[in-house]
Amino acid sequence: MALPAVRSSGPLGRWDPFREFEDLHGRLGRLLDSVAGSVADSVRAWAPLADVSETGEAYLVEVELPGVQRDDIIVDLAGTELSISGEVREKERQGLFRHRTRRVGQFSYQLTLPQDVDADGIEADLADGVLTVRVPKTEAAKPRRIIINGK
Repeated sequence: MALPAVRSSGPLGRWDPFREFEDLHGRLGRLLDSVAGSVADSVRAWAPLADVSETGEAYLVEVELPGVQRDDIIVDLAGTELSISGEVREKERQGLFRHRTRRVGQFSYQLTLPQDVDADGIEADLADGVLTVRVPKTEAAKPRRIIINGK
């Protein structure tokens, strides 16, 4: 039994619904940017990518901030709320942009920590575009080994 041949005047390719959604999302984004203009960019804050991990001694928060200077970052702790904010400054460029995917402007990342943190021992380090905030645990929260007595 022979199967019918599909003939088309254009090149054959598979339909990708995810590509269609990406295309639509990009078009809507460009439309909103053209309508709202630069006012929306200065008001809208975005959240950088971050990893949070826990060791026996501390909580580690690693936030990706490539190209951000140390003086443009603010790290605050209010109670158990850790807040990292700042600004990615736009570089002065020549010519017209044809495509842009890098974010600029205000950013903000917030995290609620458990009650067992030592607020006085917090350390922050910026290296290779990654801000690492180390929030130590209190002595009562650190795990300890219990010695078993008896025979």
